[in-house]
Amino acid sequence: MSFSIKRLLPHVLILIGFVALSLAYFSPVLQGKKINQSDIMHYIGMAQQHKEFAKTTGEETYWTNSAFGGMPTYQLGAKYPHNYIKKLDLTLRFLPRPADYLFLYFIGFYILLLSLKVDFKLAALGALAFGFSTYLIIILGVGHNAKAHAIAYMPLVLAGIILTFRKKYILGFLLTTIALGLEIVANHFQMTYYLLLLVLVLGLAYLIDAYKKQLLPHFFKSVGLLSMAAIIAVGLNATNIMATQEYVKETTRGKSDLTINPDGSPKEATSGLSKDYITEYSYGILETFNLYIPKFMGGGNSEDVGKDSETYKAYIRLGASPMEALDAARHAPMYWGDQPIVEAPAYVGAVIIFLFVLGLFLVKGRLKWWLVGGTVLSLLLSYGKNFGLLTDFFIDFVPLYNKFRAVSSIQVILELCIPVLGIFALVRLFNDYEKDEEKLKALLYSVGITAGLALTFLLFKSTLFDFESFRDDQYIQAYGPQFIDAVIEDRKALMTSDTLRTLVLVLLSAGTVYLFLKKKLSETLVVVVFAALILFDLVLVDRQYVNNDNFVSAINVDKPYQPNSADLEIMKDKGHFRVFDMSSQGQRMPAKAAYYHNSLLGYHAAKLGRMNELLEFHVYQNNMNVLNMLNTKYIIAEDQNTIFPYTNTDANGNAWFVSSLKVVESANEEIVALDSLNTKTTAVLEKSVQTENKLKPSYLLDSLASIELKEFKPNYLKYESNNSNDGLAVFSEVYYSQGWNAYIDGNLVPHFRVNYVLRALEIPKGAHAIEFKFEPKVVETGSKIALASSAVLGLLLLFGVFYELKRRNAKA
Repeated sequence: MSFSIKRLLPHVLILIGFVALSLAYFSPVLQGKKINQSDIMHYIGMAQQHKEFAKTTGEETYWTNSAFGGMPTYQLGAKYPHNYIKKLDLTLRFLPRPADYLFLYFIGFYILLLSLKVDFKLAALGALAFGFSTYLIIILGVGHNAKAHAIAYMPLVLAGIILTFRKKYILGFLLTTIALGLEIVANHFQMTYYLLLLVLVLGLAYLIDAYKKQLLPHFFKSVGLLSMAAIIAVGLNATNIMATQEYVKETTRGKSDLTINPDGSPKEATSGLSKDYITEYSYGILETFNLYIPKFMGGGNSEDVGKDSETYKAYIRLGASPMEALDAARHAPMYWGDQPIVEAPAYVGAVIIFLFVLGLFLVKGRLKWWLVGGTVLSLLLSYGKNFGLLTDFFIDFVPLYNKFRAVSSIQVILELCIPVLGIFALVRLFNDYEKDEEKLKALLYSVGITAGLALTFLLFKSTLFDFESFRDDQYIQAYGPQFIDAVIEDRKALMTSDTLRTLVLVLLSAGTVYLFLKKKLSETLVVVVFAALILFDLVLVDRQYVNNDNFVSAINVDKPYQPNSADLEIMKDKGHFRVFDMSSQGQRMPAKAAYYHNSLLGYHAAKLGRMNELLEFHVYQNNMNVLNMLNTKYIIAEDQNTIFPYTNTDANGNAWFVSSLKVVESANEEIVALDSLNTKTTAVLEKSVQTENKLKPSYLLDSLASIELKEFKPNYLKYESNNSNDGLAVFSEVYYSQGWNAYIDGNLVPHFRVNYVLRALEIPKGAHAIEFKFEPKVVETGSKIALASSAVLGLLLLFGVFYELKRRNAKA
């Protein structure tokens, strides 16, 4: 027992250290403050209705009416029955946000290195290098929590896979199952997909190695076990995966039925996102050096260059007051790369890059090749349209690759691989596999490459680069060419200072290695020195972009919106209707209207595709016929500095009977027809819908016929109708076939889509009660699978514990 405690004590101390570091970096959380994240502000607006509904009723709704006319809540924080892996995830994230994610970065990477048989001190060092990688901190600052969440579990999944390949079959299988379950529960499928690409690279390296060593039976046994682990992990998350798979087909990431754009031009045919959209955020090839030199390309779009900058002086020359110039210099356009928006450079670290290069010479075998392979693949794919040959191949031929945008974010793979190989450079440095002469030669090559690159940039920067940005023209038009000349001088200065910084860090790192090889420093002291260098290197850059200034009082985060006079006036109306926010405030905060009302707009990366197309074709063009059919009762507008609600008295209401159908051949014709359609009397639909539902071309419309909404919830609507003739009613509700059911007098009846996005229903003559209920079968089915998978995992865990105890007793 004492031996076990002695073995565990270093790991316990390391974990305590990780907790302390996480809380220290995000120290305002200890005062109850929260980080002000723009994306989370949007999420709060989008999720307010269904969260309030759950709080009030104790019931989970899987549909919200608050945004984009209505959409499922599957990607808005929906909670599912029997989602026990989520409970484990919440237990692991016990620290206040975002310190919880930083802690997960540390612990996951630490376990990965332990699984590779790295000493705990070096494993802790690697965890620091990974956790404080600038990109991983930046995404916490802007609120990409799901992305950070998924990245944090990546090393843990790799640890389970590696343990399995190391013949730790039971431990590897169980860790892979749980870690992959946690990875999927993070609900960022793009990051999980990128992890899969890295796993394939790892698997290929292990396959080649197994073939060379004649260990193919062991390889395929491991693959079999890992496949079972993946199946159970998917089962643990069955509800979310199945619901997302069902939903994504109907979203902007699915296949569109349209072949034209709003201007009538041909639309690019794709089963996913368009290539332009996928590659909008393509990493510039020259930006590669940002990984090594933080402000090689100026840093972010908005940098604080201070009072001593040429930009500040240029503003003074333009007539700005010192205070105005200083304020403007805090937001100087320093970034001169290819991407539209960059918050900060994706800096991996000069110290860890140096160690990575050293590892290229010292580390041998499959470990080196899957790490290098993952790094190179990640970097090349991050170039997007700047390396079109590979990107187009992946978009056209690699399954699911065209479902994700912002290709530059695949660099999370290299941000994981580089620290692993860097730490293994120290592992090889400390062992006796290579002679000191070989290590010195590797050190010489590494210094030559890394320091030589930095020296080249210092000496020849003006010859090699022009420091110009494609955005500079707008500043020239506004302030003249002399202003951009000043900006370029500051860009040069930033590159010079950061390149010099990188050179110094490389030389300090190389000096530390050299002193160790000359027996002047112990292993422990080398680890301490590198820990200090890595923390100095990364944390100082991180703090420039995410620091205490990002934190505000908790109430400002939990309740980020304040109602304006228009919101207050609209909230007096307790009816069921929609709001179209056209104000400048609504443009800045697109989810604000969703926080208070049933909004036509919102903020989401995967909104329903047909609704998005309707917005682009008609709503953004202020087509009142379409606004009326969506029951847009209020339009928030502004006149000079006054925001006010315009009451649209022509809104069609919640439901109405139409007298005729306009039948068209295609989705193109259907959406175009809405341009001039009188939606109060006529509905347009595709011929296939008419044929399937055996609909008449016209209906007698009794002037006394009525249909009224009597009860409404996000997932339930009840109407009462009275008509002396059989009629066709159109409802101002978004059509979504995967879950919405229609009932007449308690009997399930078919309903169908008209007007491109709305529901319609044939109602027999007489008085009737009509109900719409959101009853997604996918939730019920998925929950059963999740329960069964949890039970299987529980039994396997018990078996694993029993087997391990039996094995230890046998040894004793």
